[in-house]
Amino acid sequence: MGAKVRGVIHPPARLAWAIWGLGSLVYLIAFFQRVAPAVMTDQLMAEFAIGGAALGNLSAFYFYAYVAMQIPTGLLADRWGPRRLLALGTAVAAVGGALFALAPSLAWAGAGRLLVGASIGVGFVSMLKLSSHWIAPRQFALVSGLLLLTGLVGGVGAGVPLRLLVDAYGWRDVMAAFAALTAALAVALWLFLRDDPEERGYASHFHGKHDAPHEHAPILHSLAEVLSYRNIWLLALVPVGFSGAVLTFAGLWGVPWLRQVHGLEPKAAAAITSVMLVAWGIGGPLLGALSTRSGRRKPLYFTSGIVAAAGWAAVIWAPLSLPALVVLLAITGLASGNIIIGFAWAKESVPLRLMGTASGVANMGPLMGGMFLQPAVGWMLDRHWSGTLANGARIYDAAAYQAGFALLFVTVAVALVGLLFARESHCRQAA
Repeated sequence: MGAKVRGVIHPPARLAWAIWGLGSLVYLIAFFQRVAPAVMTDQLMAEFAIGGAALGNLSAFYFYAYVAMQIPTGLLADRWGPRRLLALGTAVAAVGGALFALAPSLAWAGAGRLLVGASIGVGFVSMLKLSSHWIAPRQFALVSGLLLLTGLVGGVGAGVPLRLLVDAYGWRDVMAAFAALTAALAVALWLFLRDDPEERGYASHFHGKHDAPHEHAPILHSLAEVLSYRNIWLLALVPVGFSGAVLTFAGLWGVPWLRQVHGLEPKAAAAITSVMLVAWGIGGPLLGALSTRSGRRKPLYFTSGIVAAAGWAAVIWAPLSLPALVVLLAITGLASGNIIIGFAWAKESVPLRLMGTASGVANMGPLMGGMFLQPAVGWMLDRHWSGTLANGARIYDAAAYQAGFALLFVTVAVALVGLLFARESHCRQAA
């Protein structure tokens, strides 16, 4: 039986979570694609004869397109519904993944990454929209965190498991097989996903107005209205630091740093960066739920941000043993899960009818961090490169990585300052 509230029956938990779980696989794929280059840095540098800046740019092609798609995705989620966006986006991502796997040159590989980022970029915002219909509002911060956790499962899969597969079969065959799985998911989404419980005969959890397409305000008017809220700007920019640092370290440069500076084997290095991703995934729902329970967003967001800043400072500049480094990366990743607080906070900062658009704007920040920082760190590494090569790939020393990773700390510190100016929502939806 579904949950009965004031004479209406909401969908059974099993059905609601099954719908949510199927849709969340899109974000798992998105995160896999996001961090997959981290365990293929040597192969990609040798295959395409590129340095750190070019590799960072190749990886960041995903982010360029992903960020550009967030506002259109938010607007379209409010008009088309998540089912169409998720199914179509996943189908196009399969094409982009295949293009990357078969790329004969760097330009084609970049085009593949760009296509994947643009299409799979619909995942997070569409899932927030889907959640607002299928999941009770009091659980919104929790499901946002669980969505991040689901994505991090994909991120962990792009660590040691992907490295083992790449060693066994080569990066091209593995990425081509993953593109085929992505295509299969697109079919499943179209067949089984539904935008609202009413399509299955149950009451919706969405308490806003169900507008017909012709009743929507013009797209630019909706966007302008969302951008008139100061909190939306701030809550989009703050995650540039917290999320960008994690995506840059665990998503690209952490593995080669652990190998070249700490002398670890590729699988061990991938395992350590996966620890950070797992902690990040745990931190999302944990911190999101704690902020909801406290009835305030800002204090926990800011406090956890201080922990993240201190963690990065120690990782970059403190002489740490390997066990201490692993623990510190886990703590820093956990604290960086605070970005989930920002998604719930952004939703509460605007009227519910603008939730999709507001979520799209807010979701630009976490990916903008990776977009800017991955190539920026690579550029710093190239500036400090001593000229050493191994099997066609560049080798950077500890001083070069320290100079590059200093950018991570700076962006986190700036994010903390920006957070001071955000207005508390007290976990209440704006009228």
